[in-house]
Amino acid sequence: MSSTIPHWVDGARYDGASKQWGDVTNPASGEVSGQVALASSADAEHVIASAKVAAAEWGNTSLARRTSIIFRFRELLAERKQELAALITAEHGKVHSDALGEIARGQEVVEFACGISHLLKGGHSGNASTGIDVHSRQEPLGVVGIISPFNFPAMVPMWFFPVAIASGNTVVLKPSEKDPSSAIWLAELWKEAGLPDGVFNVLQGDKTAVDALLTSPDVEAISFVGSTPIARYVYEEATRAGKRVQALGGAKNHMVVLPDADLDLAADAAVNAGFGSAGERCMAISVLVAVEPIADDLVARIAERTGHIVVGDGSESATGEGKEADMGPLVTKVHRDKVAAFIDSGEEAGAKVVVDGRGVQARGGKDGFWLGPTLFDQVKPDMDIYTEEIFGPVLSVVRVQSYDEALELINANQYGNGTAIFTNDGGAARRFEQDVQVGMIGINVPIPVPVAYYSFGGWKNSLFGDSHAYGPDGVHFYTRTKAVTTKWINPAARPAGGLELGFPQND
Repeated sequence: MSSTIPHWVDGARYDGASKQWGDVTNPASGEVSGQVALASSADAEHVIASAKVAAAEWGNTSLARRTSIIFRFRELLAERKQELAALITAEHGKVHSDALGEIARGQEVVEFACGISHLLKGGHSGNASTGIDVHSRQEPLGVVGIISPFNFPAMVPMWFFPVAIASGNTVVLKPSEKDPSSAIWLAELWKEAGLPDGVFNVLQGDKTAVDALLTSPDVEAISFVGSTPIARYVYEEATRAGKRVQALGGAKNHMVVLPDADLDLAADAAVNAGFGSAGERCMAISVLVAVEPIADDLVARIAERTGHIVVGDGSESATGEGKEADMGPLVTKVHRDKVAAFIDSGEEAGAKVVVDGRGVQARGGKDGFWLGPTLFDQVKPDMDIYTEEIFGPVLSVVRVQSYDEALELINANQYGNGTAIFTNDGGAARRFEQDVQVGMIGINVPIPVPVAYYSFGGWKNSLFGDSHAYGPDGVHFYTRTKAVTTKWINPAARPAGGLELGFPQND
């Protein structure tokens, strides 16, 4: 029986007034599993207004109280993460173990936010000028909007809302309408942790909900993760409305393998990073750059490993029945068909199909949105499968003759999210780290997502705005600074008065 997934406002579920609903589908079976509310403009105004009312009191709540609630949220999440993982698998399709991994990486940011007091303490300079002290204070913005993608329905929101809430802001989360239940589950957990009503809100819906957040005068900042065209749209529309924006866009992540690399290690990494979560990751490796003469050997090792990948219903891993599937379905039929069309295009363009995922025999519902791992060799930089972000289980091998050619290829790409190099040469790795024009770099690490006390974000068309996600950048993004200059008159040594119209000078 399908269920309804509503909004969350004032600490309670809210169906909204629009009376419009969209289908939510189980990707492993193709069956409709629920109906999600689609917000009208009036629904959006109602949810934002709740956050606005709560902002003043929450912003004045002590740091000790705020962080104690976040710590309680962290404890509840650790206790009940299996529930959330099951929701993610049912609506997104990723296997249960991958869903648990997503939650664990999001929880790192929750834990970072538990210690945020140290980063909010400001500074102080006594006697900066004669008899004058200067100090700074960091204050919350007010209401912030978070627009998250389908591929990480728990982790990506947790990149943002723990830091935003710990900093004293209230939040309106707009999750993907493809897998919206995780957002409501998180809202209920916040309530159980003691978060006051109105501090965390969920606005379900489509473009109407997004545009309401981008244009509302009561929303001070927007955090977004998604494709580059939409990230650019969000950045342009929200900045036009005077908001702060961090909009993380698409990617085409390259993994360079030098001739001296451990090829077994590189092959394992390419398979794990290329096909994990069915390739629906902005940090997935989608291009392997093989520096000759190793390409034939490396492609063979990857193909052999790919043959062992089990594609199937990810929920089976939670039951303990049989071997867990390694890779689940794609999120929707439309997206599965789009990725399959890219495979058709690559084949027609002359790339060599080494492993073909179009005819995969998946373990699970026959009507699921299945597509197996696909490996291309002899890919050229002018092919669609190289230039476009596919966002599926498709790995393209580009052969080059030198390190310099590999570097030039990466730096010429429009995206700059993540990259990796596999080598045993420390000098080459150090040179790569310095010269590559990409925001996140892995040295023998295929998916270099920074830990929570650093910050996540790419370069070029992978990021619009000046602030990366979480870590110190996240604290900076969700606060604004006041500088206060103070002078107290000593009654025992009151200076002479008088007029002085010149610009004040320090002495």
